[in-house]
Amino acid sequence: MSDFPKKVKINEEGPREGFQIEKPPVPTDKKIRFINALSGTGLKHIQTVSFVNPKRVPGWADAEEVVMGQEYHPGVEYAPLWLNPKGFERAMQFRDKLTLRGKVSLSASEAFVIRNQNKNLDENLKMQHEYMKQYKAAGVPVDCVGVNSAFGCNYQGDIPTGRVLEAIGQCFEVAAAHGESPPQIRLSDTMAWATPDRIKRTVGAVREKFPDKEVHLHLHDTRGMAMANAYAGLEMGVASYDAAVAGLGGCPFAGHAGAAGNICTEDLVFLCHEMGIETGIDLDALIEAAQVAEEAVGHPLPGKVAKGGNLARLREKAGAVH
Repeated sequence: MSDFPKKVKINEEGPREGFQIEKPPVPTDKKIRFINALSGTGLKHIQTVSFVNPKRVPGWADAEEVVMGQEYHPGVEYAPLWLNPKGFERAMQFRDKLTLRGKVSLSASEAFVIRNQNKNLDENLKMQHEYMKQYKAAGVPVDCVGVNSAFGCNYQGDIPTGRVLEAIGQCFEVAAAHGESPPQIRLSDTMAWATPDRIKRTVGAVREKFPDKEVHLHLHDTRGMAMANAYAGLEMGVASYDAAVAGLGGCPFAGHAGAAGNICTEDLVFLCHEMGIETGIDLDALIEAAQVAEEAVGHPLPGKVAKGGNLARLREKAGAVH
């Protein structure tokens, strides 16, 4: 029996994740225009920039300039990404503008974490303790634990559910050692190995072992499964997702041969609205932001609703004709 949520929260990651893989890098002014467009859509959380090594991710060499140049709307959280202590220190310089929240994050795949962060699993686990010390000293709240490559890995293959549960348990152990008990578990389909059956199986197992925690899904559409996977998540009652306008995005270290975009925000919002699930997001404004995204990157993006149109508007026109 399905247990669809009545309301869904969608965190927008298009700017941060989308612009990191574009070649050549997207100009700063176009990034800012896109972020400003997103700010007027009803989205409450937008991950805007990435404080990472510009030699490895040249698409975010201008993170500081973007933070200083963008608009800030009341009621909207603008969040950065960082992958190491230096990145966190850079983010802290803009604490008056950005919303900083810590997390304990591990990978279910050692092969991936080595490529992504140049550390093995033990080194990454130790680093999480160092992060927790930094967060505590800075007064930054820790609101979730996360597992990357939770459904499979291009370098390591299928990821057993038991390994995902083990990684989640390790995350909570790290958090507990520093007096924290994050309320949310984030499962990331970093390399798009998930299928609806795998989503249900993994979410079910996580819920069984950690029944008092909220499950959040980060989905990629590389193999065309993101929307089906989101629907499977909705069937399981999952009410929190990451998405990227127009289907922007992809990890530069995931080893994809083809498109690696995240689940498309406007397509996910459209699905939810057609199912009677609230999002608090203006779909028409989101479609306009998707068009700004395509202009910024200078090539077509995979989102469907921005091209096909909002059915609510088409219904209005059809009704007016008859």
